Amino acid sequence: MAEEIKKAAAEEAAEKPAKKKAAKKSVKKEEAAEETSKKTFAAPNAHDYEVILEPVITEKSMALLQNAGKVTVKVNSKANKSEIKDSFQRLYKAEVKDIKVANQKPKEKSRGSRYKGRVGGYKKAVVTLKEGNAVDLFKE
Repeated sequence: MAEEIKKAAAEEAAEKPAKKKAAKKSVKKEEAAEETSKKTFAAPNAHDYEVILEPVITEKSMALLQNAGKVTVKVNSKANKSEIKDSFQRLYKAEVKDIKVANQKPKEKSRGSRYKGRVGGYKKAVVTLKEGNAVDLFKE
């Protein structure tokens, strides 16, 4: 009985260094994966500022940003999804997962009953960010 206990203790002692080495290797692999996943972005250029005009700040867009990681921005009416994606990544230094684009139609507004006016239409993009990315729209 004592011999069996000694053998079991010896086997456990032999397994511990192997487990530690395996754990260290897995930690190193995770660190290497994190380093490679940290993407560096090119510096923004003048064209990026022509494509992405400004963020849309509404109650709905703020709820989307906090809950779903989606950012709503006004974009140039002639911009396409690939231009928007590249410009957004360079400006905000965040990886983009998906982009939805919509054209907002112009609206007529009245001031009282006498004076009519128009609010111009624009193109907006709802940009979905990849997990682990965040954007601060209120930087100074």
